[in-house]
Amino acid sequence: MKMEAIHHVSLGVTDLERSRRFYREILGLEEIARPPFDFPGAWFAVGASQQLHLIVHPHSTFRTGKGLDTRDGHFAVRVPSYRQTVDYLRSKGYREDAADDPFQRMILQPHATAGFPQIYILDPDRNVIEINAAHLD
Repeated sequence: MKMEAIHHVSLGVTDLERSRRFYREILGLEEIARPPFDFPGAWFAVGASQQLHLIVHPHSTFRTGKGLDTRDGHFAVRVPSYRQTVDYLRSKGYREDAADDPFQRMILQPHATAGFPQIYILDPDRNVIEINAAHLD
């Protein structure tokens, strides 16, 4: 078997409208058409050919009660500028010292062991999102 790419990532969410707002307004993703499934959800374009699928499902697995943990399951997106992304997230209220509010906390790793700079945040259902850039600018 030969794989060409990751087509989509699917995430369970509890409040579809809240999640839609987050992925549109914070991550800047474009919502795309979704087939008429018999359950609620939303699809978003990620880059040229990948997608993010949000699904409301009563039996989804959630990270209930967990804070931001860079080693927990997550998906990663690549941005052209690390510094511009950090500035943008700060303009949206994200802070490195927001330990009291996990939904406004970001973990910055400009010199990450992975070899590229990384930022971690949570979505409204505590799904971990890594945002990275090819290099530190």
